[in-house]
Amino acid sequence: MEPMENYEELLNKAYTEVKEVTHSGERFKMIEVKIEITGNKTVICNFIQILSHIRRKSDELCKFLSKELATQCKTDGERLILNRKIPSQKVNEKINLYVTKFVICKECKKPDTKILKEGPVSFTHCLACGAKHALGKI
Repeated sequence: MEPMENYEELLNKAYTEVKEVTHSGERFKMIEVKIEITGNKTVICNFIQILSHIRRKSDELCKFLSKELATQCKTDGERLILNRKIPSQKVNEKINLYVTKFVICKECKKPDTKILKEGPVSFTHCLACGAKHALGKI
């Protein structure tokens, strides 16, 4: 077999095995955060629903919000408690920032991603198109 024929076979095989990126036009819509202010604390009442919607672990989002909002946070059942008063608009803004940076695929713009850790580096791996992107620190 000539090298060019071998190349053509490998190329055809690659095209059949790689998923095609499709743009369905649908947009990911983040659910609205439900907030209660109790004393000097902000409570996100629908924290578990948010985690389920973006398919992430509570410690990842909690750590991100803690850094971005400059406050400590802890989970309490289905709620997240932030140790200062924060307007719901600001919390929504930071959760949307997290979704943009760590959930939405940079290639196909779908939310079907998961975070993988390979050594010291974390990646988002898209389950829809197969793309992989290195992440900064969460």
